[in-house]
Amino acid sequence: MTMFKNKTISIPMIAKFIVGAILFVTAFMLAIVLGAADTSLKDAWSAITFGATNEAITMIREIRLPREIAAVLVGAALAVSGAIMQGMTRNPLADPGLLGITAGGNFALAVTLALLPSANYFTVMLACFVGTALGTLLVFGIGMLAKNGLTPVKLVLAGSAISAMLYALAEGISLYFRISKNVSMWTSGGLIGTTWGQLQLIIPFILIGLIVAMILSRQLTILSLNEEIAVGLGQNTKYIKIILLLVIIVLAGASVALVGSMAFIGLMVPHIVRFIIGTDYRYVLPMSAICGATFMLLADTLGRTIYAPYETPVAAIVAMLGLPFFLLIVNKGGKGY
Repeated sequence: MTMFKNKTISIPMIAKFIVGAILFVTAFMLAIVLGAADTSLKDAWSAITFGATNEAITMIREIRLPREIAAVLVGAALAVSGAIMQGMTRNPLADPGLLGITAGGNFALAVTLALLPSANYFTVMLACFVGTALGTLLVFGIGMLAKNGLTPVKLVLAGSAISAMLYALAEGISLYFRISKNVSMWTSGGLIGTTWGQLQLIIPFILIGLIVAMILSRQLTILSLNEEIAVGLGQNTKYIKIILLLVIIVLAGASVALVGSMAFIGLMVPHIVRFIIGTDYRYVLPMSAICGATFMLLADTLGRTIYAPYETPVAAIVAMLGLPFFLLIVNKGGKGY
């Protein structure tokens, strides 16, 4: 443990953030340049700065740029919401995609498309917020009703059960109302078809959620250590938990509205970040946002290029990386946390 602490202290914190920012910018430029259509760094720069226009620049500006901005937002939102969940519940297996929260958003999305087929994007987004709130209440409610309280294993089991139920209900609604194709386009975990209009609605919610999370990062650090200590230091833990739960609902709901279900990002990224910079959430949350955005950009780029011009679902790529990570944490019993 001493050796681990020395490793985290040996490199200045500012240097770690600079490296993270460089990796993020590199991943973003690669995502803009690489793809089925040949483009150059010059084209990417012209598209970003709204310079000269040609066919390649227009394609980047109208298709790739909103898609990769969406990847940044979703990666940051899911990573930060996962870090908040892990810190608030002191559960190393917590992740919005694994605990039924994003499943609630998918269920609400299916209900909305079935009952309100002409609903606009803002209505769908609000429905996803309501769905994620429902999933959160169900998971934490069932977990708290269990004997001996809300243990990490019980939380994961409750999340798995609620996820299975909500996904089954969403699938049943899709089949009954014959909207399976429409629902699957949302729930497949992809960024295809992201538009600037969607981003204009989503960006304020995600930015507000991230800002509130950063403001409460100090309180989250204390809460993650011990709730009794937090109370002893004068924290209103119920108030803090309610706000943090609302932040999780907003971030996860906005992510579902934008790309559908996406698991494991909120699990992997916070663990990697804590290994790099320690357990102070004043640093964990902003670094999780950077690393989550970078990870999502790289996953989407890989999905677009590995079998170009065909696409591999980014959710499948994330799952292939996330499942072994999940099993590793389970095998270690969360000791590394």
